[in-house]
Amino acid sequence: MRTGRCWVAALGLALTTAACAEEQLPLENEPTSEIASIKRERTPNTKFTPVELEQTVDSLVARINQSGLKPIQMVVLLKHISTFFEPIATGASRAMGELEAVGNVLGPSAQMAADNGAESQSLQNQQIANAIEDGAQGIAVSPYDTLNEPSINEAAGKGLHVVTFDTDLKDSKRTLYVGAIPYDAGVRAAETLVKMMPKPPGTVIIHGETGTQWFDGVQRTYGVMDVLGAAGYTVDRAQAVFINDQEGSDVETMRGKIENANPPAVGMIGVFNISYRCAMAAELANKNIPIVAFDFDQRTVDYLKTGRIKATVVQRQYYEGYLVPYILYGIQHLGLEATKEILDPLMVDGNLVDIGLDVVEWDHFTEYNDFLDKIGSIQ
Repeated sequence: MRTGRCWVAALGLALTTAACAEEQLPLENEPTSEIASIKRERTPNTKFTPVELEQTVDSLVARINQSGLKPIQMVVLLKHISTFFEPIATGASRAMGELEAVGNVLGPSAQMAADNGAESQSLQNQQIANAIEDGAQGIAVSPYDTLNEPSINEAAGKGLHVVTFDTDLKDSKRTLYVGAIPYDAGVRAAETLVKMMPKPPGTVIIHGETGTQWFDGVQRTYGVMDVLGAAGYTVDRAQAVFINDQEGSDVETMRGKIENANPPAVGMIGVFNISYRCAMAAELANKNIPIVAFDFDQRTVDYLKTGRIKATVVQRQYYEGYLVPYILYGIQHLGLEATKEILDPLMVDGNLVDIGLDVVEWDHFTEYNDFLDKIGSIQ
């Protein structure tokens, strides 16, 4: 499949070819060849192993193996192949290899400077168009925002099933979403923080989304706000700024909120992978308050090691990437309803596949890091 632009990286290329030859019947008493089947590598059993998720994948593999592997062409489109998306690329590449799928895991080799801008969205739209033209039978995509919706709808209109992951476009014609449920993720993070803080009154600074356009970011932020509000805390939101050269001003904004909080700040929480900035702001304000972060960025890990960040809520990126090729295969060869039936333990609202979250407290960092290392999911 085409990569479109020369600076687009392709990981996990799993190409298969079939030689064209006349069909020959086996001679009498000659053993027939075995039906091709999937042989999964067993995941190590630790306190962080997602048992229900693993069992669901096993059920899907068992159903596929009943009839043997069939050819499929697919593409998995990432926002970029670095930091947060590296474990997703690892999981997707591994699954495509097990399925002997034809296709690519594609994305820019690094996050673009203006990754909210038209260039990133235009690239992703072109990749979807290329996949359609090249004969893909399924597309998995982590979309940027609604500007990618028409391309997804075009693919669906041509009979292709599109699975979104990491970020959803719920109003598009995508077939399924795979990942954490945004509102529930915010709730889980806030519940973790509440256990660490003194009882109200007190202000909690939220490093999240203050607008309304990014649905997933808004839902995570609202999940946090609802829990903290119900518990009696005052909340003050700071808009997370993803542009790298604005990190300093982002941190300064939170520092000001900490110093001016009334009632005084008693905790901080971030709902994106740049939430390590909460710890940076608290240090500048010389305020020792509990902080709950999101995801497993290396800078978050550094603060987690020292206990400056008390816990982080981690999306299961490896499993996100690993599951989507299996889902695309299932939809193509087992049918959508049969695939959803197998996925039922993970299904929410009929079209959301909830892979869950891991809450990693600072004193369990080593165990979690070891688990990620064993499955090849270190960022």
